[in-house]
Amino acid sequence: MAEGKGYVTIPEENGSIHISEEVLAAIAVGAVREVEGVSGMMTSLGSSVTDLVNNKKNAQRGTKGVKIDMTGDALKLDLYVTVAYGHSIPEVAENAQKAVSSAVSAMTGCPVEAVNIHIGGMTMA
Repeated sequence: MAEGKGYVTIPEENGSIHISEEVLAAIAVGAVREVEGVSGMMTSLGSSVTDLVNNKKNAQRGTKGVKIDMTGDALKLDLYVTVAYGHSIPEVAENAQKAVSSAVSAMTGCPVEAVNIHIGGMTMA
């Protein structure tokens, strides 16, 4: 697997497959939002509640709260999430790691080396 400008390139027998970073991020966000206890995405650990509400540009693209390292032979993903009150943070984080890793590798064929979950907040509802 090689890296291009914002793309993961997977060499195939008859050519190459190029998958954009935004597609990988959208897959990761879709998977993590299905995990029970995950209440939302954040842009980074330094985000405030205002950032969560007002970050419309990334929200429209569906990729806010995801950083992807496409160097080397496997992907490394960092997801910044909020957890709903009353859920076990370690359990939610572990389930999120499994869901994201499984979805990204199944949908793209790219190996996933690491999924780092950053809990940046908690919601009460």
